[in-house]
Amino acid sequence: MSAFVERHHLWTPEQVDAAHVLKKRFESGEFDTIRFSFPDQHGILRGKTVVAEAAYDAMQSGVNLTTTLLAKDTSHLTVFPVFTTGNGGFEFEGMGGASDFTIVADPLSFKSLPWAPRTGWLLCDAYMPTGQASPLSTRHILRNAVAQAKASGYEMLAGLEVEFHVFKMLDPKMGLDQSGQPGEAPEVALLTHGYQYLTEHRFDQVDDVMQLIRTHLQALGLPLRTLEVEFGPSQFEITFAPTPALEAADMMILVRSAIKQLCRRQGLHATFMCRPKIPNVMSSGWHLHQSLKCIKTGKNVFMPTEKGDVLSPVGTHYLAGLLRHATATAAFATPTINGYRRYRPFSLAPDRASWAHDNRAAMLRVLGGVGQEASRIENRIGEPAANPYLYMASQLFSGMDGIQHQWQPGPSADTPYTCENKALPRSLADALDALRADPLLCDKFGQGFINYYCFIKEAELNRFNLTVSEWEQKEYFNLF
Repeated sequence: MSAFVERHHLWTPEQVDAAHVLKKRFESGEFDTIRFSFPDQHGILRGKTVVAEAAYDAMQSGVNLTTTLLAKDTSHLTVFPVFTTGNGGFEFEGMGGASDFTIVADPLSFKSLPWAPRTGWLLCDAYMPTGQASPLSTRHILRNAVAQAKASGYEMLAGLEVEFHVFKMLDPKMGLDQSGQPGEAPEVALLTHGYQYLTEHRFDQVDDVMQLIRTHLQALGLPLRTLEVEFGPSQFEITFAPTPALEAADMMILVRSAIKQLCRRQGLHATFMCRPKIPNVMSSGWHLHQSLKCIKTGKNVFMPTEKGDVLSPVGTHYLAGLLRHATATAAFATPTINGYRRYRPFSLAPDRASWAHDNRAAMLRVLGGVGQEASRIENRIGEPAANPYLYMASQLFSGMDGIQHQWQPGPSADTPYTCENKALPRSLADALDALRADPLLCDKFGQGFINYYCFIKEAELNRFNLTVSEWEQKEYFNLF
């Protein structure tokens, strides 16, 4: 009987050729282990490590994992009743009883990890035992969005602009009583004081860290452009050249994982949490630059031809689609409870669904003009913890909806924090309500996936709401 990949025709000819090349490398003794990883519902890499001698067979047969991995919230708690009758609380068949699903490596994704000696890495897609793509695979969802845009003659290009924090690790909190779901957060110290934005002196203070990040990301072959010391204490920013949407999402997954791993090996703690509970902290955002390319001509269809315009008619319609679905897409762009601490006025973060020409207070910052081949839309709504496949898919579905209906975005919000545009959700709960009420996204993502996603996120909300906070203790303990 043929192996899983061949039996279900899961590889393209290019992937087959790449797999044969990898087989020779695995047999040569170049590697000891290969990590097979897939991005889960949160955009976190999970998987198994296979010895090099068995890696090619694992590529052919796939690697089996338990479906409970698809049932976990951000604390790694299984929130679906997987051992009940039927499908274990899921709306999809084959998910009950902690049964198996299969991850299949994309041979074209292979990387040699520069921080882990003699270790290779493969990005995988999730499949059901039937050979059908898992309905809960977020990478497949973005691939579907890309395919639909392609059918209309467009390809989405995305440029990543990502903020994060790196701290010195003081205490990893590995005491016997500090484990759990989740475990205790580590104790950290600053690398920089912050608030000397883009000063060379501050950059030089952390040059060793920046060079650590630079050398490893470039060794992975990623199109790194800039490294910056951001405004806040121990806060950094990196940007990348624009790439096709799926490639950009894959890159974001790898970048987050790489930075966390290589920093930990150096006694540092990197976090993509939006707003850590650190004195004087600044929130971190993920600004997603996006445009559409005409597949036939290769030209940026957002670039205007009329003097005075900042976007073409196609770009303008796409912009209107992003605005119309902004409150619903917040659930994907900002999927954590913590991320909504960032939506505040006069903070360089948006608090309402607005657009403006080159204005960093607006949710959608439009950069473009006649002859400007880099004409694009920068969406400033996202947090760096977002699942990139869901974030980008929500943008593409929304923008293409605007093009289809030829919507108009309305006037530019030149004072974004005082305009009358619709407010962005003030909490994750509000964002989930908006998502459920959006017919387009429910259709494009599938109602079953939307129900699944909201169920997991509501499990996180329920745990949060049952936790007595420091604010409550201070507010009420002495008063009543």
